[in-house]
Amino acid sequence: MKGGRKLWGHVALLLPPFGWLTVFYLGSLFILLLSAFWQVDSMSGEIVHDWTLDNFRQLISDATYRIVAQRTIGIAALVTVTDIILAWPLAYVIARKVGPRLKLTLLVLVALPLWSSMLARIYAWRLILGHDGVLNWFLRAIGLPEQSFAFTNVALWLVFSYLWLPFMLMPLVSALERIPASLVDAAGDMGATPWQTFRTVIFPLAIPGMAAGSVFTFAVTLGEYVTPMLVGGAGSEFIGNVVYSNVGVSGNVPFAAAFSMVLLVVIGAYMLVARKFGAFDGA
Repeated sequence: MKGGRKLWGHVALLLPPFGWLTVFYLGSLFILLLSAFWQVDSMSGEIVHDWTLDNFRQLISDATYRIVAQRTIGIAALVTVTDIILAWPLAYVIARKVGPRLKLTLLVLVALPLWSSMLARIYAWRLILGHDGVLNWFLRAIGLPEQSFAFTNVALWLVFSYLWLPFMLMPLVSALERIPASLVDAAGDMGATPWQTFRTVIFPLAIPGMAAGSVFTFAVTLGEYVTPMLVGGAGSEFIGNVVYSNVGVSGNVPFAAAFSMVLLVVIGAYMLVARKFGAFDGA
Protein backbone atom coordinates (compact mmCIF):
# COMPACT_ATOMS: atom_id res chain seq x y z
CA MET A 1 0.00 0.00 0.00
CA LYS A 2 2.79 2.35 0.94
CA GLY A 3 4.64 1.38 -2.22
CA GLY A 4 1.60 2.24 -4.32
CA ARG A 5 1.21 5.65 -2.71
CA LYS A 6 4.92 6.30 -3.18
CA LEU A 7 4.68 5.35 -6.87
CA TRP A 8 1.70 7.65 -7.45
CA GLY A 9 3.55 10.39 -5.58
CA HIS A 10 6.45 10.09 -7.99
CA VAL A 11 4.05 10.08 -10.94
CA ALA A 12 2.34 13.24 -9.66
CA LEU A 13 5.73 14.87 -9.16
CA LEU A 14 7.00 14.04 -12.65
CA LEU A 15 3.78 14.56 -14.58
CA PRO A 16 3.86 18.41 -14.78
CA PRO A 17 7.42 18.72 -16.22
CA PHE A 18 7.00 15.77 -18.57
CA GLY A 19 3.57 17.02 -19.59
CA TRP A 20 5.02 20.44 -20.34
CA LEU A 21 7.84 18.83 -22.34
CA THR A 22 5.42 16.69 -24.33
CA VAL A 23 2.88 19.39 -25.12
CA PHE A 24 5.03 22.45 -25.70
CA TYR A 25 8.34 21.01 -26.93
CA LEU A 26 7.66 17.68 -28.59
CA GLY A 27 4.24 18.94 -29.72
CA SER A 28 5.79 21.94 -31.43
CA LEU A 29 8.36 19.74 -33.14
CA PHE A 30 5.56 17.50 -34.39
CA ILE A 31 3.68 20.52 -35.81
CA LEU A 32 6.93 21.69 -37.41
CA LEU A 33 7.40 18.31 -39.10
CA LEU A 34 3.76 18.26 -40.15
CA SER A 35 3.83 21.73 -41.70
CA ALA A 36 6.90 20.81 -43.76
CA PHE A 37 4.60 18.65 -45.91
CA TRP A 38 2.16 21.50 -46.60
CA GLN A 39 2.49 24.26 -49.18
CA VAL A 40 1.60 27.89 -49.77
CA ASP A 41 -0.98 28.86 -52.37
CA SER A 42 0.76 31.06 -54.93
CA MET A 43 -2.33 33.19 -55.51
CA SER A 44 -3.70 33.79 -52.01
CA GLY A 45 -0.54 33.23 -49.95
CA GLU A 46 -2.52 30.98 -47.61
CA ILE A 47 -1.15 27.68 -46.32
CA VAL A 48 -2.76 24.72 -48.06
CA HIS A 49 -3.02 21.62 -45.87
CA ASP A 50 -2.40 19.18 -48.70
CA TRP A 51 0.32 16.59 -48.36
CA THR A 52 3.26 17.18 -50.69
CA LEU A 53 7.02 16.62 -50.89
CA ASP A 54 7.59 19.73 -53.01
CA ASN A 55 9.43 21.58 -50.24
CA PHE A 56 11.96 18.79 -49.85
CA ARG A 57 12.30 18.40 -53.62
CA GLN A 58 13.11 22.11 -53.85
CA LEU A 59 15.76 21.77 -51.15
CA ILE A 60 17.42 18.90 -52.99
CA SER A 61 17.14 20.26 -56.53
CA ASP A 62 18.11 23.90 -55.87
CA ALA A 63 21.90 24.27 -55.63
CA THR A 64 21.55 27.49 -53.64
CA TYR A 65 20.00 25.72 -50.67
CA ARG A 66 22.55 22.92 -50.84
CA ILE A 67 25.34 25.47 -50.68
CA VAL A 68 23.70 27.19 -47.69
CA ALA A 69 23.39 23.86 -45.88
CA GLN A 70 27.00 22.92 -46.67
CA ARG A 71 28.22 26.34 -45.49
CA THR A 72 26.26 26.10 -42.25
CA ILE A 73 27.44 22.59 -41.40
CA GLY A 74 31.02 23.26 -42.53
CA ILE A 75 31.49 26.44 -40.49
CA ALA A 76 29.82 24.82 -37.45
CA ALA A 77 32.29 21.92 -37.69
CA LEU A 78 35.25 24.28 -38.20
CA VAL A 79 34.24 26.39 -35.20
CA THR A 80 33.97 23.24 -33.08
CA VAL A 81 37.47 22.06 -34.04
CA THR A 82 38.88 25.57 -33.51
CA ASP A 83 37.36 25.86 -30.05
CA ILE A 84 38.73 22.44 -29.07
CA ILE A 85 42.24 23.58 -30.05
CA LEU A 86 41.89 26.95 -28.32
CA ALA A 87 40.30 25.51 -25.17
CA TRP A 88 42.89 22.84 -24.43
CA PRO A 89 45.82 24.96 -23.14
CA LEU A 90 43.70 27.17 -20.88
CA ALA A 91 41.52 24.27 -19.69
CA TYR A 92 44.61 22.23 -18.79
CA VAL A 93 46.12 25.11 -16.83
CA ILE A 94 42.86 25.83 -15.00
CA ALA A 95 42.18 22.19 -14.15
CA ARG A 96 45.64 20.93 -13.23
CA LYS A 97 48.23 23.68 -12.88
CA VAL A 98 46.86 26.45 -10.64
CA GLY A 99 45.53 26.73 -7.11
CA PRO A 100 41.86 27.05 -6.14
CA ARG A 101 41.89 30.86 -5.87
CA LEU A 102 43.52 31.47 -9.25
CA LYS A 103 41.32 28.74 -10.79
CA LEU A 104 38.20 30.58 -9.63
CA THR A 105 39.56 33.86 -11.00
CA LEU A 106 40.29 32.33 -14.40
CA LEU A 107 36.87 30.67 -14.59
CA VAL A 108 35.18 33.99 -13.79
CA LEU A 109 37.22 35.72 -16.50
CA VAL A 110 36.22 33.02 -19.00
CA ALA A 111 32.54 33.38 -18.11
CA LEU A 112 32.61 37.19 -17.89
CA PRO A 113 31.79 37.83 -21.59
CA LEU A 114 28.66 35.69 -21.21
CA TRP A 115 27.27 38.26 -18.77
CA SER A 116 27.19 40.91 -21.47
CA SER A 117 24.90 41.20 -24.48
CA MET A 118 25.81 38.94 -27.39
CA LEU A 119 24.97 41.80 -29.76
CA ALA A 120 27.51 44.03 -28.01
CA ARG A 121 30.20 41.37 -28.45
CA ILE A 122 29.31 40.89 -32.14
CA TYR A 123 29.46 44.63 -32.82
CA ALA A 124 32.78 44.79 -30.99
CA TRP A 125 34.16 42.33 -33.53
CA ARG A 126 32.78 44.48 -36.34
CA LEU A 127 34.85 47.33 -34.91
CA ILE A 128 37.89 45.07 -34.80
CA LEU A 129 37.59 43.58 -38.30
CA GLY A 130 36.21 46.61 -40.17
CA HIS A 131 38.19 48.35 -42.90
CA ASP A 132 39.05 51.18 -40.50
CA GLY A 133 38.94 48.89 -37.48
CA VAL A 134 41.38 48.13 -34.72
CA LEU A 135 43.08 45.24 -36.54
CA ASN A 136 43.87 47.27 -39.67
CA TRP A 137 45.02 50.19 -37.53
CA PHE A 138 47.47 47.85 -35.77
CA LEU A 139 48.64 46.28 -39.05
CA ARG A 140 49.28 49.71 -40.57
CA ALA A 141 51.19 50.76 -37.45
CA ILE A 142 53.65 47.87 -37.76
CA GLY A 143 53.95 48.14 -41.55
CA LEU A 144 51.97 45.06 -42.57
CA PRO A 145 49.33 44.92 -45.31
CA GLU A 146 45.72 45.46 -44.32
CA GLN A 147 43.28 42.57 -44.02
CA SER A 148 39.82 42.31 -45.57
CA PHE A 149 38.13 39.83 -43.24
CA ALA A 150 35.08 42.02 -42.61
CA PHE A 151 31.77 40.57 -43.85
CA THR A 152 33.29 37.28 -45.01
CA ASN A 153 33.07 33.67 -43.92
CA VAL A 154 36.43 34.15 -42.20
CA ALA A 155 34.84 36.81 -40.01
CA LEU A 156 32.01 34.39 -39.21
CA TRP A 157 34.51 31.73 -38.22
CA LEU A 158 36.45 34.11 -35.95
CA VAL A 159 33.37 35.55 -34.26
CA PHE A 160 31.69 32.18 -33.73
CA SER A 161 34.91 30.73 -32.30
CA TYR A 162 35.08 33.62 -29.84
CA LEU A 163 31.41 33.53 -28.87
CA TRP A 164 31.21 29.81 -28.08
CA LEU A 165 34.68 29.17 -26.66
CA PRO A 166 33.44 29.20 -23.02
CA PHE A 167 30.92 26.47 -23.87
CA MET A 168 33.79 24.24 -24.96
CA LEU A 169 36.15 25.20 -22.18
CA MET A 170 33.87 24.56 -19.20
CA PRO A 171 33.09 20.86 -19.98
CA LEU A 172 36.76 20.28 -20.83
CA VAL A 173 37.87 21.74 -17.50
CA SER A 174 35.37 19.51 -15.72
CA ALA A 175 36.64 16.42 -17.56
CA LEU A 176 40.28 17.23 -16.79
CA GLU A 177 39.50 17.79 -13.12
CA ARG A 178 38.00 14.30 -12.87
CA ILE A 179 41.20 12.59 -14.03
CA PRO A 180 42.82 11.04 -10.92
CA ALA A 181 46.28 12.39 -10.22
CA SER A 182 47.33 8.84 -9.34
CA LEU A 183 46.97 7.80 -13.00
CA VAL A 184 49.27 10.59 -14.14
CA ASP A 185 51.77 9.76 -11.39
CA ALA A 186 51.65 6.07 -12.29
CA ALA A 187 52.42 6.85 -15.94
CA GLY A 188 55.42 8.93 -14.86
CA ASP A 189 56.63 6.17 -12.51
CA MET A 190 56.53 3.73 -15.42
CA GLY A 191 58.85 5.93 -17.43
CA ALA A 192 56.36 7.74 -19.67
CA THR A 193 57.40 11.16 -20.92
CA PRO A 194 55.03 14.12 -20.38
CA TRP A 195 53.91 13.82 -24.02
CA GLN A 196 53.28 10.08 -23.68
CA THR A 197 51.33 10.68 -20.47
CA PHE A 198 49.20 13.30 -22.22
CA ARG A 199 48.63 11.12 -25.29
CA THR A 200 47.84 7.85 -23.51
CA VAL A 201 46.24 8.98 -20.23
CA ILE A 202 45.03 12.58 -20.16
CA PHE A 203 43.72 13.03 -23.69
CA PRO A 204 41.65 9.78 -23.87
CA LEU A 205 40.05 10.51 -20.48
CA ALA A 206 39.20 14.07 -21.58
CA ILE A 207 37.38 12.96 -24.74
CA PRO A 208 33.93 12.94 -23.03
CA GLY A 209 34.47 16.58 -22.02
CA MET A 210 35.45 17.54 -25.57
CA ALA A 211 32.43 15.67 -26.93
CA ALA A 212 30.10 17.43 -24.49
CA GLY A 213 31.55 20.85 -25.35
CA SER A 214 31.36 20.10 -29.07
CA VAL A 215 27.61 19.45 -28.78
CA PHE A 216 27.17 23.02 -27.49
CA THR A 217 29.48 24.71 -30.00
CA PHE A 218 28.23 22.73 -32.99
CA ALA A 219 24.53 23.02 -32.17
CA VAL A 220 24.48 26.75 -31.35
CA THR A 221 26.54 27.60 -34.42
CA LEU A 222 24.34 25.46 -36.63
CA GLY A 223 21.15 27.25 -35.53
CA GLU A 224 22.51 30.82 -35.58
CA TYR A 225 21.10 33.54 -37.81
CA VAL A 226 21.90 36.80 -36.00
CA THR A 227 25.68 36.60 -36.35
CA PRO A 228 25.64 35.84 -40.11
CA MET A 229 23.35 38.87 -40.61
CA LEU A 230 25.66 41.22 -38.69
CA VAL A 231 29.11 39.84 -39.52
CA GLY A 232 28.74 37.80 -42.71
CA GLY A 233 28.58 39.09 -46.24
CA ALA A 234 26.29 38.44 -49.19
CA GLY A 235 27.54 34.85 -49.50
CA SER A 236 27.41 34.01 -45.80
CA GLU A 237 23.79 32.99 -45.30
CA PHE A 238 23.08 30.20 -42.83
CA ILE A 239 20.08 27.90 -42.76
CA GLY A 240 18.63 30.09 -40.01
CA ASN A 241 18.74 33.14 -42.28
CA VAL A 242 16.83 31.29 -45.01
CA VAL A 243 14.26 30.11 -42.45
CA TYR A 244 13.90 33.65 -41.11
CA SER A 245 13.45 35.19 -44.56
CA ASN A 246 10.86 32.58 -45.55
CA VAL A 247 8.85 33.06 -42.35
CA GLY A 248 9.18 36.80 -41.80
CA VAL A 249 9.39 38.07 -45.38
CA SER A 250 7.67 35.70 -47.79
CA GLY A 251 5.46 33.92 -45.26
CA ASN A 252 6.40 30.49 -46.63
CA VAL A 253 6.21 28.64 -43.33
CA PRO A 254 6.08 25.13 -44.87
CA PHE A 255 9.35 25.62 -46.75
CA ALA A 256 10.97 27.13 -43.65
CA ALA A 257 9.80 24.10 -41.66
CA ALA A 258 11.27 21.73 -44.26
CA PHE A 259 14.65 23.49 -44.12
CA SER A 260 14.50 23.47 -40.31
CA MET A 261 14.20 19.71 -40.43
CA VAL A 262 17.69 19.64 -41.93
CA LEU A 263 18.98 21.27 -38.74
CA LEU A 264 17.13 18.78 -36.54
CA VAL A 265 18.45 15.79 -38.49
CA VAL A 266 22.05 17.04 -38.46
CA ILE A 267 21.97 17.92 -34.74
CA GLY A 268 20.33 14.59 -33.91
CA ALA A 269 22.98 12.67 -35.86
CA TYR A 270 25.77 14.68 -34.23
CA MET A 271 24.40 14.01 -30.75
CA LEU A 272 24.32 10.28 -31.48
CA VAL A 273 27.98 10.41 -32.50
CA ALA A 274 28.88 12.52 -29.45
CA ARG A 275 27.07 10.02 -27.23
CA LYS A 276 29.41 7.30 -28.51
CA PHE A 277 32.31 9.37 -27.18
CA GLY A 278 30.74 9.77 -23.72
CA ALA A 279 29.35 13.29 -24.11
CA PHE A 280 26.42 12.52 -21.79
CA ASP A 281 28.12 10.11 -19.38
CA GLY A 282 28.27 12.72 -16.64
CA ALA A 283 24.63 13.75 -17.06
